Amino acid sequence: MSDDGEMEAGVVIDALAVAVPLTAVSPAQIVSGSPKTGSMDLDEDMGVGVWEMTAGAMRDTEIDEVFVVVTGSGTVEFTDPPQDPIELRPGSVVRLEAGMQTVWTVHETLRKVYLV
Repeated sequence: MSDDGEMEAGVVIDALAVAVPLTAVSPAQIVSGSPKTGSMDLDEDMGVGVWEMTAGAMRDTEIDEVFVVVTGSGTVEFTDPPQDPIELRPGSVVRLEAGMQTVWTVHETLRKVYLV
């Protein structure tokens, strides 16, 4: 990354090696376990970054986003609007819409690359 927080054209960033600082999930969001989450912006102008969540389950309100899972596994349940849950694994590509109410259950630490 350049000094101004943007990805440099033609330069590879290893999404598995990016340091992502993790913090405890707010108790109001926790469904089970003691999950931690964190993210690292790779390019703020383009809205690209890496997000990670450790094992456990938490509620979330989504933003408009497309992501690709690069490691780990989990399930996302859609509580509002209700729809069938999805299973996440490396290679899963998912689009979320702003306002969706979800429950993320991570079985194995999950890392994704997102575009918002």
